[in-house]
Order: sequence, then structure tokens, then C-alpha cells
Amino acid sequence: MLLLVALMSVFTIKADDEATELNCEVEVNSDKISNASKDVFNELKQSITDYMNTTKWTNAIFGTNEKINCKLLLTLSSWDNSTGAMQGDLQIQSQRPVFNSSYTTAIINFRDPKVNFNFETGQTLVFSEMEMEDNLTAILNFWAYMILAMDFDTFELNGGDPYYERAAQVVRLAQSSGETGWKAFEDNNNRSAVLSAFTDKATAPIRQMLYDYHRMGLDQMVVTVDKGRSTITHTLENLAKIYEVAPMSVCLAMFKDAKLDELINIYSKANMTEKESVYEMLYQVYPSETNRLSKIKETSN
Repeated sequence: MLLLVALMSVFTIKADDEATELNCEVEVNSDKISNASKDVFNELKQSITDYMNTTKWTNAIFGTNEKINCKLLLTLSSWDNSTGAMQGDLQIQSQRPVFNSSYTTAIINFRDPKVNFNFETGQTLVFSEMEMEDNLTAILNFWAYMILAMDFDTFELNGGDPYYERAAQVVRLAQSSGETGWKAFEDNNNRSAVLSAFTDKATAPIRQMLYDYHRMGLDQMVVTVDKGRSTITHTLENLAKIYEVAPMSVCLAMFKDAKLDELINIYSKANMTEKESVYEMLYQVYPSETNRLSKIKETSN
């Protein structure tokens, strides 16, 4: 009986490990900090990697090959050796595979500019849903839930609802801490603004876009290129709807940074009428991107 219990424990641990949702690569760039031992930064990298990849973020069952590929690039600008206080910015990237192909598409490519936290050698990162342990884990929790929410939205309409709710809980807890990057209306692209962009009624079309663009557009292009591309063309109309009511919404910048280069590639084989239509739609929202957008109208070889 004891042997059976031991074996069941081993298999449970293995199953739980395989069921974690994220396959997160972490980089910590400390080049801006001179005359400092790299040990603490190496430990920080490993701690964040372990935290993101071993925490069970959802109740969903994920196979090893179903994990969400993502990347966190933390660039540190300052470090106080006496207190462990660190400042910098965090680049968040995530992607998902396109149905029945080897192609992967970017879902998030965003720079969080206000990342401040304390970390010291030997510190353990502790996950809690009910309280804010520290600012570092709060930041990691928020972006883990946003990665999950947006990924789920690409497979099922409004499929990310439970994870936007968890991200909202993180924001509520963090707002009372006084830390920067969490306050409502503090600026247009902090973490509170990111959450609002995907949960407020005014900018709700962005979530419809996530589903239509990926599930009904990209995933269908493997079967019928023209039909899938046509769906993407129609879903881009949502950008104008968002721009009309919230021209400064961070979701517009997030879509551009994740998708503009991909769109140029998608329409490389389109007819000129479709190219012109897409160019006009995107130019209304992103007039400063004229040089990049003009590539959409170029004639393919």
C-alpha cells in the first residue's frame, strides 16, 4: 500500500508539472548597472523562470505541447545593493500556433515601462491569489493572466473571461499598495490601462478581433487563403470603431506592435483592391506608420 501511495504521488507531481500552462523564457539584462555582481541578477532570472513555469495559473488541463510560449525580457536600469530595490522595464511577448501549420503568430508584444520591485539573493517568490505578496509577483501574476486571457480569447469568443477577472483582482490588490504602474488614469499604457482596454465596454471590439482574426481568419487560411484573409479584412474594421471612441487606448498600440508586420505579409498576395482597402483602414488608425503601411500596397513578385 505504501509503495502504491508513493507511486501515485510521483505520477501526481509529474502530471501537475505537465499541466502547468506557460512555457516562459526569461531574460534579465543588467548591462546598465555597472560594478555589480551578476549573481543576484542570475538568481532573479531563475526565480522568475521557475515562478512563471511552475505556478498553476488555471484549472484547465494543458498537455506539454499545448503550453503557451511566451517571453519576458526584463531590462534593469537601477539597483540598490543595500535594499534590493530594482527599476526597469519589462517586454512581454506571447504567441500561439496557427491551426494545422508550423506558423506561430504573435499575440502580445508589449513593453511595460514602470517595473519597480525589491529582490535579494535567497528570496523566494510566493504565489497568492488572495493577497499581494510583493510588487514583483504582482507584476508577474498580472502578465501571466493577461497572456492566458488573450490566448484563450483567440480560440473561443470571450474565452478569456476568467483570466481577465483574475488580472482585475491583481490590479485591485496592487492599487492599494501605492506602487507605480497600477493606478487608474495614471497614464494611458500602465497595467490598469491595459486591463481596461480589454474589459471596458467602449473597447470591447478588441476581444471580438482576437477571436475573428485568429480563429476565423488565420486558422482558416491554411484551408482557404482567400476566405481567411477576407475575414481578417472585415475584422480590421473594429480598429476604426475603437479609435472613434478611444483613440488613445493602449489596445490599439498593442495590436499594431503584435500584428503590423504580419499584416504586411498576409496581404502580400492580395489583389490591389483589397490592399488599398486595408491600407486605408489601418492608415486612419496609425497615420504615423505610413512607411510601414505603404508596404501593404506594394506589388508582390
